[in-house]
Amino acid sequence: MPLDCDTKIDSHKITDAVHPDKDVDGLHTMNEGRVSIGDLSGFMPCTPWGCIELIKRSGIQMAGANAVVLGRSKIVGTPAAELLKWHNATVTVCHSKTKNIEAICRTADILVVGIGVAEMVKCSWIKPGAVVIDCGINVKPDPTKKSGTRLVGDVDFEEAKLVASAITPVPGGVGPMTVAMLMENTVRSATKAAFNLLKKSWELAPLTLRPARPVPSDIVIARSQTPKDISMLAKEIGLLGNEVSLYGNKKAKIALSVMDRLKSRGDGNYVVVAGITPTPLGEGKSTTLIGLVQALCAHKQKNAVACMRQPSQGPTFGIKGGAAGGGYAQVIPMEEFNLHLTGDIHAVTAANNLLAAQLDTRIFHENTQKDQALYDRLVPRIKGDRKFSKIQLRRLQRLGINKTDPDSLTPEEMGKFARLDIDPATIMWERVVDINDRYLRQITVGQSPTEKGFTRTASFSISVASEIMAVLALAQNMEDMKTRLSKMVVAFDRKGNPVTADDLGVTGALTVLLKDALEPNLMQTLEGTPVLVHAGPFANIAHGCSSIVADEIALKLVGSEGFVCTEAGFGSDIGMEKFCNIKCRSSGRNPNAVVLVATVRALKMHGGGAPVTPGAPLNKQYTEENLELLEKGLPNLLQHISNGCSFGLPVIVAINRHSSDTDAEHELIKSAAVKAGAFTAVVCSHWSDGGAGASELADAVIKACENSKNFKLLYDSKMSLLDKMNTIAQKMYGAAKVELTETAQKDLEKLTNAGFGQLPICMSKTSGSLTGDASVKGAPKGFTLTVNSMYVSAGAGFVVAMCGEISKMPGLPTRPCIYDIDLNTETGEIEGLF
Repeated sequence: MPLDCDTKIDSHKITDAVHPDKDVDGLHTMNEGRVSIGDLSGFMPCTPWGCIELIKRSGIQMAGANAVVLGRSKIVGTPAAELLKWHNATVTVCHSKTKNIEAICRTADILVVGIGVAEMVKCSWIKPGAVVIDCGINVKPDPTKKSGTRLVGDVDFEEAKLVASAITPVPGGVGPMTVAMLMENTVRSATKAAFNLLKKSWELAPLTLRPARPVPSDIVIARSQTPKDISMLAKEIGLLGNEVSLYGNKKAKIALSVMDRLKSRGDGNYVVVAGITPTPLGEGKSTTLIGLVQALCAHKQKNAVACMRQPSQGPTFGIKGGAAGGGYAQVIPMEEFNLHLTGDIHAVTAANNLLAAQLDTRIFHENTQKDQALYDRLVPRIKGDRKFSKIQLRRLQRLGINKTDPDSLTPEEMGKFARLDIDPATIMWERVVDINDRYLRQITVGQSPTEKGFTRTASFSISVASEIMAVLALAQNMEDMKTRLSKMVVAFDRKGNPVTADDLGVTGALTVLLKDALEPNLMQTLEGTPVLVHAGPFANIAHGCSSIVADEIALKLVGSEGFVCTEAGFGSDIGMEKFCNIKCRSSGRNPNAVVLVATVRALKMHGGGAPVTPGAPLNKQYTEENLELLEKGLPNLLQHISNGCSFGLPVIVAINRHSSDTDAEHELIKSAAVKAGAFTAVVCSHWSDGGAGASELADAVIKACENSKNFKLLYDSKMSLLDKMNTIAQKMYGAAKVELTETAQKDLEKLTNAGFGQLPICMSKTSGSLTGDASVKGAPKGFTLTVNSMYVSAGAGFVVAMCGEISKMPGLPTRPCIYDIDLNTETGEIEGLF
């Protein structure tokens, strides 16, 4: 507590600085407040509580007794009066301004004194036979003592003991009781912490859904629900206050330290949600993921978390719309989910472009300076002192130069250190922006006169296509992220050696820009269940899954009997394959089951149905029962079931019901799926009914995870890059073989020679077909898949094989969504968003 001083210090600021859950002194305003309303289940102030326990253990009757409390301090008097009151005594509180204080004290059956005046209470103040509890402690001169002083209470003990039936001495009375209660509170705190750590079920209060008919638009549904305060949800799922950074009251970041705190806790079941080859409209993977988790958590009372990617703003302002799910199975607030969220994509954009700027700048300076001048600027003398930075010392070590004094390098070593000698023709690093902008697909940089004619052709990608986004998703902790960033290859030198971000000296700066972005974001579903939103790597040229750290935190939060359900981009041939072969290979995690989302509409398309075009009405083939067309499309579903089985995983087919579907169509799909080896197939109506509509799916997932221990990777990392590509193409797509173009063959040789041959493969192909041609539907067999080119994402830890043209920078359509988006300046609401 504050010492006496000339400037008064507010004691409440001191006691309230301790979190209420750790306030074993019982002096926080919240704990005091609980006592004042009779809630004695929390931490009670130790001295008054000790007095009550002393009275109880002495067998003294409090109920109906007249109790007088002398003093009203927050530490003793006020809480003592409250506790006596809740033990059914009739309580009077006296203080320095009380009139007839002596007479009032003489009415007390129980007298508690804590007024801070030495030996103030004499025997004449005490009713014969009363119980006296002296909480005072004062220093009084005493020449008979070695110290020259002795401790006395607020009661004249020698006088009072002659009339009181029971009395506490000073010292040795209330003091030991205070210590005992402090210990009791500490044990309570530890017990509660242990219970919270070990308890298997969350105390989560779901939000109630009231589905309307017909089903309104996504934005109307989202705004019809009032989300919980995100700090409340965080507490419900077992997060501590210092592990949550609030961004407003509906979203938050989770500290990575929670993984250390919960490292001894068992891990939950790990379920990946994938899909069949989709139509351009999408088949509802995100919606099914959210519906499943709402069913598991809000309806089956299982600890369950959904892990999702953060969507790019490109589709938000383009044509696709949001990625928060839909109908009564979505993440809220959906506007914040689909826009800036907590700024992670902006951090990736800034880091990516900082590296691009440093790359071009370094080429410029090497082109315009001789070795000595370049070296002197890279290692300047500041106030007479010259030294290498940490990142420069690492470069020296890679070059085999074991020197730490900048002045000790030979001219040859200086040139070797200072000159990266980048071949501009090999630059792989592109600038990024998080909007669709077709005119940035190819640009010329360096046209200003200040760049002295050193121009080159370059391009922009959308931010989520940056390798940094893939690094963010695959990093397991801050140190791992930093290491991965350092390994990113931006180009090759003229001798064919890779040039990395570390060579450019930018690793530390990138890590600083991304330090907050590595923390996953906490949001909630329409039914108040938790969602971790984190990272958003492109599902074509990267692995298309949310982050490892989000999954790791979720698996610990749900505990050994819980469920973590995460989504893999596009169909199982792309997203699930990369989830297993890249993400799970990196994290060491073994998934327990696959949920494969299918629709009648998509299967009819694969059976030869009319084209499905965004914005155009569906052909009547899709809105009327057509079992023949549906049956012709079933081979696509069967290939995706086979894909899941190839990894040793039980496959649960989730048929995402559309209003025009018929029971006969659903039965045809279910029968075919089970025959093909699916664990089961169920019909889901989560879009219209929320979690209740995915109840059967939740039961299937729970059952499938009970004995699921057979996960296996598709290939060994020691296989050659070509063999890995052939394995994926044959087992996942149904191809006969992979064929490399001349360019791809040269890329393969260069990457293998550079030491990247043991990395996993990230196949970049169209999502609209199992083949490399988006116009080919169904499930053709025995075709040849052409690989046009290859490059390495060394930081992310995979080699990308480009199978056809994949644009990393979408363009805006003739009428993008931006025409409908506006801000109501009176209400502050966003209008026209989905």
